[in-house]
Amino acid sequence: MNLRSATIAELRAFLDRGDISAVELTDYYLDRIDRFDKSLNTYITRTADTARASAIAADKVIAQGKATSLTGIPIAEKDLFCIEGTRTTAGSKMLANFKAPYTATVSTKLANAGAITLGKTNMDEFAMGSSNENSYFGPVRNPWDLNRVPGGSSGGSAAAVAAGLCAASTGTDTGGSIRQPAALCGLTGLKPTYGRISRWGMIAFASSLDQAGPMTRSAEDAAIMLEHMAGHDPQDSTALAEPVPAYTSALNNDIKGLRIGVCQAFFDTDLDAEVAAKTREALRVLESLGAKLIDIALPHMAYSLGAYYVIAPAECSANLARFDGIRYGYRCENPEDLQDLYTRSRGEGFGQEVKKRILVGTFALSAGYYDAFYGRAQRVRRLIKQDFVEAFNQVDVIVGPTTPTPAFGIGAKAESGVDMYLQDIFTISASLAGVPAMSIPAGLVADLPIGLQLIGNYLDEATLLNLAHQFQQATDWHTLIAPEAP
Repeated sequence: MNLRSATIAELRAFLDRGDISAVELTDYYLDRIDRFDKSLNTYITRTADTARASAIAADKVIAQGKATSLTGIPIAEKDLFCIEGTRTTAGSKMLANFKAPYTATVSTKLANAGAITLGKTNMDEFAMGSSNENSYFGPVRNPWDLNRVPGGSSGGSAAAVAAGLCAASTGTDTGGSIRQPAALCGLTGLKPTYGRISRWGMIAFASSLDQAGPMTRSAEDAAIMLEHMAGHDPQDSTALAEPVPAYTSALNNDIKGLRIGVCQAFFDTDLDAEVAAKTREALRVLESLGAKLIDIALPHMAYSLGAYYVIAPAECSANLARFDGIRYGYRCENPEDLQDLYTRSRGEGFGQEVKKRILVGTFALSAGYYDAFYGRAQRVRRLIKQDFVEAFNQVDVIVGPTTPTPAFGIGAKAESGVDMYLQDIFTISASLAGVPAMSIPAGLVADLPIGLQLIGNYLDEATLLNLAHQFQQATDWHTLIAPEAP
């Protein structure tokens, strides 16, 4: 019984057979966190007491034969999801001591399914970053190489799963923040269709882009998680009122004849030669399984980075205006007057990257510049979405690289904002269009994992998960273990 690299599906079998109890499994992960997280820094808050209480309750449910697929499974939650009475920081000094007065819909759904929350994971402040170096609580380190980043903003969630400090985790994806760290840490990470999962109780960065999703070891585990995370929520007006398919039941469908779109633009844009070769190799595997490769064009993808870095900061500027030192969050000491209170509370409470994006967004929304910047970016966004609509008239899935390179060194791109932003160059277009996309392990480059990105049509997560599962049945990249946390 190998718990270190066990999937949710395998742990389910162990628990149901009585090979291990939920309490023993929870203690196993808590012990690993105590031993290994000092060097990785994946958790901001640990909830050991509530986790053990949940495990005791889970064992009773299992004994009654009423377990769901997640009953007794220890997971971690990105510290962007509110859990009542638990510190929820968004990786920021602004919320360093904030305890949520309510619980996010996603967290409620997972708890109702019997999942056990071990704690809240580290992240780029307010989900703004591609390396997890922007956290007020310090950078997260990649368990494949402690001198490298795990990706961001869901870097803590990714590193915790990769290091065996939880069985799975939740993440959020605004421009690639599930897929990019999943690729750099050798995991499966899924960003569903925008609106497939409720955002209620999830601290907002850019409301028209933010989407929650699972970070797991396998596509099968991602399907299990998504079945419990997805669904309509009357508290969130953007949550889609669509039925949630039984994703796990479609994992073994034959992919013979599945039309896979390959866009040459993915390979022409500063892509590392070895990453390109591994991506081509993965495409040949899919072709050998019966899929058909078809060349497609996404003409406006080149403009996605520019459009995103107008739209996302504009929405972040509006969303973060509520943090003013008055109602909750960080408040400066001994303000001279109201203006000083606002200025110093926000200046001291926010980190540099957050302040930079707030300023960019405020400028883009200002009188005289709104149409020139924000309005134009939204028109480009519409063209990008139309490219995907037209592409999915020809193909079922679009496949390409997730990131241009493997994980880079901590501090390597800190001086250049543009170089950092370019790490999401392949993931942003799917976020702007709102289509589902996922990253799966596709090999090693210089002993570091890289990801293969699968992009699907609206509400067609089932096809992505099926294709990913079939690829993982034919390869073993997703079974590799990060060496820095034995």
